[in-house]
Amino acid sequence: MLRIWGRITSINVQKVVWCADELGLEYERIDVGGAFGGTKTPEYLAMNPNSYVPTIEEDGFTLYESNAIVRYLAARDGEARLWPRDLRARADADRWMEWQSNTFTPAMRDAFWQLVRTPEAERDAAAIEKSRAASERLAVILDAQLARNEYLTANGFTAADLVVGCSAHRWLNLPLQRPKLANLERWYGLLKSRPASRQVTSQKLS
Repeated sequence: MLRIWGRITSINVQKVVWCADELGLEYERIDVGGAFGGTKTPEYLAMNPNSYVPTIEEDGFTLYESNAIVRYLAARDGEARLWPRDLRARADADRWMEWQSNTFTPAMRDAFWQLVRTPEAERDAAAIEKSRAASERLAVILDAQLARNEYLTANGFTAADLVVGCSAHRWLNLPLQRPKLANLERWYGLLKSRPASRQVTSQKLS
């Protein structure tokens, strides 16, 4: 059976869980990381020497790095429900997955840590504002893309939507002022309506 190691409050674990649920996979999720600890044990480090989450294990095969795991699970699906067979369509989805991990999520990191995980008296207002402004600029880019398509690409719902959707869930639920972006909010509503998204979109930020 597929095992997913990682706490569900981790944005990177959320991607993998959502992907597995979209594909209807049977799996066991094991709470490690954060308050659960467990990522520095010899057993875990043998699977993932970085001591981060998530890691998957299945029949002796292990894999870490959340987007790599999503690609692996999606690519092995015979129906190609999340990973287009056409190379250019696939690259289009992959582009947005890279944008999520390298651009959008890093931009909001300081705002998230300061507003969600730092006591109010210890927060750095300047860091929050810098992160908010950077994230807002990227949210506008996302909104413009969604003005052209129902989902992120012209190929319908793909792995890119669930990966970027995890970051959008974080952005739209941070306790700060943000502009109303109609296309982004429409798309997020579509994502929330998907039963497989529930473990992600029902999560409070923590």
